[in-house]
Amino acid sequence: MQREKEYVALTSIAASAGLTIAKAIVGFSTGSLAILSEAGHSLIDCGAAIMTYVAVRVSGKPADEEHHYGHGKVESVSALGETALLFLLSGVVIWEAVMRLLNREPHNVVANYWAFGVIIASIVVDYYRARALTRTAKKTQSQALEADALHFSSDMWSSGAVLIGLVGVWYGFGWADSVSALVVAALVCIAGWRLGRRTIETLTDTAPKGAAETITHIVSTVPGVVAVEQVRARDAGDKTFVDVTVAVNRALPLERVAEIKAAIAAALAANMPRTEASVTTDPVAIDDETIVDRVMVIARNRALAVHHVTVHSLQDKLAVALDLEVDGKLTLAEAHDIADGLEDAIAGDLGTNVEVDTHIEPLQPGDASGREAPPERVTVVEAALKELAAADKALRNIHAVRVRETNDGEIVNFHCHVDPDMTVLAVHDKVDALERALKVHSSLIKRVIGHAEPMR
Repeated sequence: MQREKEYVALTSIAASAGLTIAKAIVGFSTGSLAILSEAGHSLIDCGAAIMTYVAVRVSGKPADEEHHYGHGKVESVSALGETALLFLLSGVVIWEAVMRLLNREPHNVVANYWAFGVIIASIVVDYYRARALTRTAKKTQSQALEADALHFSSDMWSSGAVLIGLVGVWYGFGWADSVSALVVAALVCIAGWRLGRRTIETLTDTAPKGAAETITHIVSTVPGVVAVEQVRARDAGDKTFVDVTVAVNRALPLERVAEIKAAIAAALAANMPRTEASVTTDPVAIDDETIVDRVMVIARNRALAVHHVTVHSLQDKLAVALDLEVDGKLTLAEAHDIADGLEDAIAGDLGTNVEVDTHIEPLQPGDASGREAPPERVTVVEAALKELAAADKALRNIHAVRVRETNDGEIVNFHCHVDPDMTVLAVHDKVDALERALKVHSSLIKRVIGHAEPMR
């Protein structure tokens, strides 16, 4: 795509240079101010085309340490320079045309076949160049190429005005040449105004028309987005940089929030090519958020691990009970201060008419070093598990028994089968009872973890 942009820009240089030379020769030979103004216009176009080529090459460079958003706005700077050149040319042409009309000085303007030929050829070349540049500009979203296309498009219409002026001269109306020159200058000014306005809008980070509404619609359809709170967009070269802030459920885990942000960026890239999105999430409480969700959010915001959260609605108050895991090396006083802070935060969120009971237990170490127990020890533990489970008969086929030795004691893992129709609560009670029984059976065992599977 970069090569295509550079190729189109180079061909524009060649076309405008050829037209400049041809118009200048015919303009001086015929004395036509309109054709000479067209030659000046084409000369400006040639300089603008060179600026466009340079801008296109520079804007294609990737972002670096000094230009975090890339070099796309170089095209806008180039377009602004082209606008200044257009107005300069128009001023010169308007001055000369007005002087000729006011002074009524005779000017030997010759409307010959060469004059008609060069203008008609100019219209044809301008038409095809404007089409090629517009097509590539839309494809690559290049503002510099769009500006160049506007130049050639204005050239085509101004050449049409010159052609009408030559027809007037052909029929003996000498002033028609100066009038057509004024028309050319007016068309150039209009083109310059359109180009300058769009360029300044880009340089001042004016949001692309309709972009906010389109982005809001796309983002709002992404699952997990509660609301689109803010959208900002700006163009830089062929890219549109988007900053969007969305509200998400504050009870979601961080992994899910990251998935939502990635989905938003992917949706924008799919529907708005060349878009680079920066997504910010704002955690909010949703209408159907449960009290358990609120308690978990409060604990998570305080970097605390809680589980077994239960909520009971009494006649005049709420009763919340939970298990809080803290570092086992803390003193009871230190752990109690942490629990008090959590309870106060829960009461502050749910209201003063709430009763919070916290059960403090040691946080299980996640990086404890250990080793596999000898096979003889595993056999002994497995036999004890099967013997204890046989008394109840709800837990069957004890298997996959693993015993690991740590500095604090043994950790036992096992699997078992249960009736698939049993409730989770009943299964949990059965497994929990077996875990406690095994710890009572052997003082070497510190922790037991059982995994129940439905019988097939």
